[in-house]
Amino acid sequence: QVQLVESGGGLVQPGGSLNLSCEASGFTLDLYAIGWFRQAPGKGREFVAAISGSGRSTHYADSVKKRFTISRDDGKNAVYLQMNSLKPEDTAVYYCAADSGGTYYGPDMREYEYWGQGTQVTVSS
Repeated sequence: QVQLVESGGGLVQPGGSLNLSCEASGFTLDLYAIGWFRQAPGKGREFVAAISGSGRSTHYADSVKKRFTISRDDGKNAVYLQMNSLKPEDTAVYYCAADSGGTYYGPDMREYEYWGQGTQVTVSS
C-alpha cells in the first residue's frame, strides 16, 4: 500500500524550530518530486516548499524563504522540512505530497498524486 506519513509536528514558541519528516512506505521516494503544503484553520491549502526528484532543485513560497529548508535522504526514503524562526502565522496542518514525474516541484496541488495525512504545527507562546 502506497503511503506517505508525516511526523515531527508539535507546539513551539515563536522563534523556535521544528523539523518535519515525510516518510514513504509501499514505494521508494527516489526520483519523486516532493512538496510540502499547509492548511491553517478556516483557510485553503497552500504551497510551502518542494524539491525535485533529483534533489538538485528546490522551490519555496515567499512567506517561508530563508526560514524553511527542504531536503531529502533517499537512503532513508524520507524528505524533511526544517523550519526555523517560526511565527504564529505558520500554525497549520502540514502535508507532504509526491509527484512520480519527478520534474514538477511547484505549487500546483493537482500535480501531486500521493498525499499524507498531515501533522499539526502550532506556534504559540
